[in-house]
Amino acid sequence: MSKNRVTSQEVAERAGVSQSAVSRTFTPGASASKKTVEKVRKAAADLGYRPNVLARAMVSGKSRIIGLVVAYLENQFYPEALEKLSNELQKRGYHVLIFMAEQTAGNIDAVVEEILDYQVDGIIAASVAMSSDLSERCRAAGVPMVLFNRSQDDPNMSAVTSDNYAGGRKAAKFLLAAGHQKIGHIAGWHGASTQRDREAGFISVLAEAGVVLHSRAEGDFTLEKAADATRKMFAHDAPEAVFVANDHMALAVLDTLRFELGLKVPEDVSVVGYDDVPAAGWPAYALTTVRQPANRMVANTVEILLDQIENNTGETRRIAIDGPLILRGSAKIPEGWTT
Repeated sequence: MSKNRVTSQEVAERAGVSQSAVSRTFTPGASASKKTVEKVRKAAADLGYRPNVLARAMVSGKSRIIGLVVAYLENQFYPEALEKLSNELQKRGYHVLIFMAEQTAGNIDAVVEEILDYQVDGIIAASVAMSSDLSERCRAAGVPMVLFNRSQDDPNMSAVTSDNYAGGRKAAKFLLAAGHQKIGHIAGWHGASTQRDREAGFISVLAEAGVVLHSRAEGDFTLEKAADATRKMFAHDAPEAVFVANDHMALAVLDTLRFELGLKVPEDVSVVGYDDVPAAGWPAYALTTVRQPANRMVANTVEILLDQIENNTGETRRIAIDGPLILRGSAKIPEGWTT
């Protein structure tokens, strides 16, 4: 049975207040006396009234909604990071709409166009690629955007990442200090700045030590492709150590090495990952990895975005946060090594 939507005017009449008092009661940050708020909320509950947030956004020009775009959730780093982002934004009085997009630039462009239709106040794009003119379209719409865990060549786009180049260097120094010379790398998706920077940092240290990368394969940030890359890499002239571009792939690498290829870790081969996802600390994996400082990344992302929204700050900021190497049991630890 259909029922007409209850209006704010009906709530005002029921509570014995003005319609503007009803509006102030349901507007974050607006001024209304405690007595008025109690009367309005009771009347609203009795009538089953819910404020139309989108309609209010059209009038005020502010929805207090943040569009959060993410490419995939299989990697344990993202559900945890998205939860932190959502919680932090809610503490600041904002709500979050999550949109899924593929990693390709064309797809994220279409998704962002859809997000803009929702009258969002800002956008956070987590590990997705975009075309060069996307930030200009967002600026034209008056909607700031911050990239999370991905950087872009566009000088007008703010971004927050871990220091991926430094993290790659840490992994290489660690493996060289353990005496490894035949070192392989299982790379992620080639279009990701995180992949490029981690590999560049890793290769730079090997080059400084006069060591050539022994073998390389692409896992594309997926479990299946990482497992296949491992099979191919260890089929002939296997490496002594492998740096894997993220933990999501590293877990598949460990399972393939141990249960398919019958190798012991770290006795036969050392494995180092990147992210420090929850499963990395499980005894079954005990993965040595470079930690992404998610809490600090989230705090900086929210701070930059809300500064642009609330203070109309146009300053572009690029922040790369250093993360530590976390030692566990998947790689040989150099004698006397200290982090």
